[in-house]
Amino acid sequence: MNFSLAPYASDAAKSRGRAHPEPESRHRTPFQRDRDRIIHSTAFRRLKHKTQVFVAPEGDHYRTRLTHSLEVAQIARALGRTLRLDEDLCEALALAHDFGHPPFGHAGEEALDEAMGGFGRFDHNGQTLRVLTMLERRYPDFDGLNLCWETLEGIAKHNGPVESPSPTLRAIDRMFPLELATFPGPEAQVAAIADDIAYNNHDLDDGLRAGAFKVDDLREVPHVAAVFARVRAQYPDIAETRLVHEMVRRLIGDMEDVLAETARRLARSAPVSVADVRNLPEAMVAFSPAMSEKERTLKDFLFRHMYRHEAVVAQTGRARVVVKQLFEMFIENPQELPPEWRRAASAPNSPETARIVADYIAGMTDQYALREHRQLIEKNS
Repeated sequence: MNFSLAPYASDAAKSRGRAHPEPESRHRTPFQRDRDRIIHSTAFRRLKHKTQVFVAPEGDHYRTRLTHSLEVAQIARALGRTLRLDEDLCEALALAHDFGHPPFGHAGEEALDEAMGGFGRFDHNGQTLRVLTMLERRYPDFDGLNLCWETLEGIAKHNGPVESPSPTLRAIDRMFPLELATFPGPEAQVAAIADDIAYNNHDLDDGLRAGAFKVDDLREVPHVAAVFARVRAQYPDIAETRLVHEMVRRLIGDMEDVLAETARRLARSAPVSVADVRNLPEAMVAFSPAMSEKERTLKDFLFRHMYRHEAVVAQTGRARVVVKQLFEMFIENPQELPPEWRRAASAPNSPETARIVADYIAGMTDQYALREHRQLIEKNS
């Protein structure tokens, strides 16, 4: 046990356990085992070839879901260490948070959700839990990774209390109640805010690299422009690539504002247990109002200049077609699924088959989805 943990931290020695009881490890805590299982999973390896914003084959240096998850994990561990939380749980949650994303990023998720409209819908967070509890099949005694309650709860609620759970999340909650109406533990809150920090600032880097916008356009985001000006003044002859990296580094550092705001909230609420954190009326880990406004301004800039950039829109348009047509082909012809998936499917166009098809497509990498689509088109042409 780590005796330096804060009283409001999750304590691995007091974990609520796993759905399928297992002997404890002599050398690793339950949360360390969860992190290790996540790293060794098939779903983790697939993140290497799943889109963050730019479709992976378009460039070697753009973020993928894997590199993004590693960056989130680094930030989460750093924040967790400062707040005296369980770093291993912070890291596990950060590494697994995107497991449910289908190929092609948010465009793929929107297309799959639309295709599943009459069959219970689709959302990546619920799909992450399906992967962790059902779809990873590595162990002889159970499906899924059999993670601790705290890890599953943190994934389910990392964005806060779930007021309207999806059918997928409701089904998992019935099997292993996750107390969806409360906030998650502090480690999940840290992982969620680390995701925001990594996503926004590294998308700046990728957007500049891709030419979606120029450094001069950043005048629309005053706090970013101010950091840029300070770096330029300190290093007037710096190459632009170094300038951008230094600007992003400082922006991430500025977002350590979260530590000061969290300290203020801790002083105000004085939680003495992780249960106290879950039952607070607000998140314990958060940006200050001023930093929240800066984050909203940056998100708005990225939405207008990057996520709606013509090159990204062209990619996402193709992605929607690929996902939609794959779904239609497989739900109407489940015999085209690979044998292990075909055995689980039932009649064409049934809700059971729709969920199997969604699971299959959601697990695809970008390249695999494009290859499957091309082969099915050729076969049916």
